Amino acid sequence: MNLHAIRAIYLFEMARAWRTLFQTIVSPVLTTTLYFVVFGAAIGSRMTEIDGVAFGAFIIPGLIMLSILTQSVSNASFGIYFPKFTGTIYEILSAPISAVEIVISYVGAAATKSVILGLIILVTARVFVPYEIAHPAAMLAFLVLTAVSFSLFGFIIGIWADNFEKLQFIPMLVITPLTFLGGSFYSIDMLPEFWRTVSLFNPVVYLISGFRWSFFGSGDVSIGISLAMTLGFLALCLIVIWRIFETGYRLKA
Repeated sequence: MNLHAIRAIYLFEMARAWRTLFQTIVSPVLTTTLYFVVFGAAIGSRMTEIDGVAFGAFIIPGLIMLSILTQSVSNASFGIYFPKFTGTIYEILSAPISAVEIVISYVGAAATKSVILGLIILVTARVFVPYEIAHPAAMLAFLVLTAVSFSLFGFIIGIWADNFEKLQFIPMLVITPLTFLGGSFYSIDMLPEFWRTVSLFNPVVYLISGFRWSFFGSGDVSIGISLAMTLGFLALCLIVIWRIFETGYRLKA
């Protein structure tokens, strides 16, 4: 394992995050803060509890997941796409570093940024809404697992994309709508039976439900199913990335 190469790429990606601090950290935190102000403090005080949890606290896991999913995909996809765009990807591929080490470097940096962002949002939420975390260790584990899984997904998108429009297509037009429709602001048990069944085909439902379970000890689906779906998505992404490096898909001209 070439730890020196992993460290070099990882630190380079983290340094880019600090150079664009407003875009990678400040902007998502401000956007989520507005959600807390509008939905948590203003509207939440006028809404009834959901499963015995105040509405303002109920939406915290969903809002964190919204930021984690979009930022993980965006950070990882841009991280690998930019070397392709500038042509430096060939220097990386010809260097004495394996595909595993490349993935660990880029995905590790993207996941680290997302976890930091999630923790900042978690602390910020305390300013607006009181809440308790029933299972702190499970919450942190689920946060890291989700960040890594969607950073891998973003890595795949970054390799697949051949222009900046495609780079933004999946996060903006797929991930964000699925997150909003995945129970970020409501429990799917509140939906009519038909739409509740349809919602179960949305993979983000299982992520939000599992993360919400770590906060309140309950979710729309069991924690076992949520964990299995997340691990399954992680495994699928690893298989796709393995095939990409094996075939050289959009890496070798």
